Amino acid sequence: MCQNSHVAENSLNPETVSACVPQDSISRTAYALASQHLPPAILNHCLRVWVYARALGEHEGLSSSRFPLLFAACILHDIGATPAFAKLDSEELQRFEIEGADAAASLLRAAGDPSISHDDIEEVWRAIALHSTPQIAERMGGLVRIVRLAVLSDFQRGVVAEKEELQEETEAQFERLDIERVLADAVIQQALCSRMPAGKAPAASWPNDLLRAYRSNPKGKGVNEGF
Repeated sequence: MCQNSHVAENSLNPETVSACVPQDSISRTAYALASQHLPPAILNHCLRVWVYARALGEHEGLSSSRFPLLFAACILHDIGATPAFAKLDSEELQRFEIEGADAAASLLRAAGDPSISHDDIEEVWRAIALHSTPQIAERMGGLVRIVRLAVLSDFQRGVVAEKEELQEETEAQFERLDIERVLADAVIQQALCSRMPAGKAPAASWPNDLLRAYRSNPKGKGVNEGF
């Protein structure tokens, strides 16, 4: 289980990606990091989440000045599920959502952009850290709510996108590539390859749901029941 068993080839059109990714420096830097580390299925998922988040942000009147922060939160929300950010040798193991939030916060701080405040960075951190937390994230508003609903929209049709056509078009541009299995395997792999699985998949968390379901049916070929 400590090797990626679901690697799919991505056939993304560079022009399609270029049209989707905002051209500000924060967004380009965040995308560069994501494209370097995320496997194709998860990268496509993060791009779809951005499309849905942008639509929701526009609908809710989010200021355009905050879209680079929203993009960074969307494109990096699963970066903690990759080996480069798992930090399996750390003294304090953390679930992948926290590692992703820390990585995004580090990127924003390193950017040295005076227009990005401490509160902005904290909001991006919370949006990523809580993106798999039901009921709470939806009630927090701002980027936290938008990212949570956009993630749900990619796995539960109609949560964000008002028109079915948006999701159909988005999935045609950024194929799903078996995302449910790829993401679940990545999260489970972190726990199984760590010295303390409970650190990467603590009780009452989505990673723990995935790990528990895997252990009850390790040879299952379908989507993890904890998903």
